[in-house]
Amino acid sequence: MNDADVSKQIQQMVRFIRQEAEEKANEISVSSEEEFNIEKLQLVEAEKRKIRQEYERKTKQVEVRKKIEYSMQLNASRIKVLQAQDDVVNSMKESASKQLLRVSTDKKTYSKLLKDLIVQSLLRLKEPSVLLRCREADRKLVESVIDEAKQQYAEKAKVHSPKVTIDNRVFLPPPPTDSDSHGPSCSGGVVLASEDGKIVCENTLDARLDVVFRQKLPEIRKQLFGQVGA
Repeated sequence: MNDADVSKQIQQMVRFIRQEAEEKANEISVSSEEEFNIEKLQLVEAEKRKIRQEYERKTKQVEVRKKIEYSMQLNASRIKVLQAQDDVVNSMKESASKQLLRVSTDKKTYSKLLKDLIVQSLLRLKEPSVLLRCREADRKLVESVIDEAKQQYAEKAKVHSPKVTIDNRVFLPPPPTDSDSHGPSCSGGVVLASEDGKIVCENTLDARLDVVFRQKLPEIRKQLFGQVGA
């Protein structure tokens, strides 16, 4: 083999090595590109997930805030409605209280009412000795009917006539006036108590109005505002 053949063979080997190196380099480049693209895609997808999760979190926060605001507005509206209803009901009660003041203006009718209230109170207490309190303006009317009231009670309860002491030192509050509408007042009636003061029967017109009003309140509300939840 002469020098020319050796040189030719060397050149072929060089070309082969170079070609193999280029092919290997291309394979490495392609593989690196694929790995880069895969990693880039993974990073992009991871960021997308973070963005979606953050969006969902903020969306839920907005929805929760909207629900809370709606609930607060709804509750505020309900409170306003209930307050308005209470105002109407209370105005009715105030009107009824004013009507009670007229009861005591008719002496004949009011005297009979006082007697009946005393009898009713005695029947509730069923005590042999009681203390009676009334308005100072009603003292004479009470004194005029007390004996008849005691007799009626004794007949109904089938007991001896009780001892009823009218308190001439402590009286029930007077009727309300325009100048002192917020002070203690009494539209009429009586309060009876056992001798030891442990049992008290409050049979004033105001107390009876309170009892009736509490009992009739559901019916009043239904008539005024309709069925609840309707």
